[in-house]
Amino acid sequence: QHRGIDGVPRWLAVGGRMVTDALIVVLGFSIAYWLRYSVEIGGPVSAAAQQPLSYFRDIIILLAILTLIVFQIRGLYRMPRWVTFLDEALILAGGVIIAMAMVVLYAFFQQFSPSRAIFLIAPLVIITLLLFKRLVVRLSRERLWLRGIGVDRVIVVGAGQAGQRLMQWLLGQPQLGYQVIGFVDDGPADIELAIATQRKIIRPLHLGTSADVGSIVVRERIDEVIIALPPTAHEKMVWIMDQCRDVDVEFKLVPDLFELAMDQVHIHEVAGLPMIGLKSAEISGWNYFVKRAMDIAFASLVIVGLSWVFLLFALLIKLDSAGPVFFRQERVGRNGRRFICYKFRTMVRDAEAQKAELQNMYGNHPFFFKDKNDPRRTRVGKFLRRSSLDELPQFFNVFLGEMSIVGPRPGVPAEVAGYDEWHRDRLLVTPGLTGLWQVSGRSNLAFDEMVRLDLYYAEHWSPWLDVKIMLRTLPAMLTARGAY
Repeated sequence: QHRGIDGVPRWLAVGGRMVTDALIVVLGFSIAYWLRYSVEIGGPVSAAAQQPLSYFRDIIILLAILTLIVFQIRGLYRMPRWVTFLDEALILAGGVIIAMAMVVLYAFFQQFSPSRAIFLIAPLVIITLLLFKRLVVRLSRERLWLRGIGVDRVIVVGAGQAGQRLMQWLLGQPQLGYQVIGFVDDGPADIELAIATQRKIIRPLHLGTSADVGSIVVRERIDEVIIALPPTAHEKMVWIMDQCRDVDVEFKLVPDLFELAMDQVHIHEVAGLPMIGLKSAEISGWNYFVKRAMDIAFASLVIVGLSWVFLLFALLIKLDSAGPVFFRQERVGRNGRRFICYKFRTMVRDAEAQKAELQNMYGNHPFFFKDKNDPRRTRVGKFLRRSSLDELPQFFNVFLGEMSIVGPRPGVPAEVAGYDEWHRDRLLVTPGLTGLWQVSGRSNLAFDEMVRLDLYYAEHWSPWLDVKIMLRTLPAMLTARGAY
């Protein structure tokens, strides 16, 4: 049952990745040797200091072995498929640097005396090659998965709120390589679910009850079972896990929503008694000061460095269609304060007058009225919107403190008026140009999922989290994922 892409056993797939990684380490060090001793990057190399590549044989072998060991320890060969390329790259780069540091230490004690520059060049080359290999594999794998090739057949145990949210997420993210065959639940035999994704309504099959999990796995050739049951069903969970072990199928547990909420608490001890409080979604104090300083610095760099881009787009917009350069719209910011949000104009002058007619035609929800073939778009506007470059003027909003680089998207007053009570917690945070919502699917996400991501971001904010989101935003823009 433990298969990888196209039926390859997982142990064989992992072994193949380790072998190719080792070969890339050898190739990378060899290229670094050529760059140092032939191209002489890092300074001239005297004839006396010249060493043949064979001189580094033991170093290369040790580096390859240590790299594989460190990768294995850091979990690089058992990472779940939804881990981002950025997170994988950070783990990989750290692993290569750790392995190289151990090799340098070994060389020091062995009185090994090559050019020190090669120990700086080699990890850079090796990291670049390993990342290139992983990027090619990742893109190729996602392309296969989107075509239904090599996907993992999964079933979800539990049709409650957690199970339905999980199925909605899996069905809406086909690039992750999961095919939801159906669900298992102990409810009525005729139970039906309607799971709404961005593309369509999907009705997964009710395959049976928890007593049938083992036989369902065998009959449907299931690769993975995902259990999404409430914490009160512990005995049933254990029973289902035993069935999975009996038929040798992988399984995962999805924590109940209450258990997920426990991540949002902090515990103090007062007079020997534990006191539990909820984390606030508000970014305040020193955290707010640091975030604001980052916003001012980054916005200033963009406004000054890309001033010529602003002028170019302004000229193209004026040449393309009649109307102003900027689109001004009232938005709701932190603590409900309203402000004017700026964008480059991407539509014809009377776009708002045409909106009601198009809504009647397409029936889109007002929260997500973003038609890919919207006839109101101008020629320049189609490019600006698809690439998200129409939002460049919002860096002025960031500089003025009305927005942040990273944060929830600012809603228009009509949308905010329709918020549920728990949705309003996102107004405790300064709205942003990008956020977890964008790098997790952008407009492809349901609104409730977007709000949950916004609240998670606020409760777990750190400068590093902002940096990671900004770095992940560029690939999302380049692929135009979810942008219309």
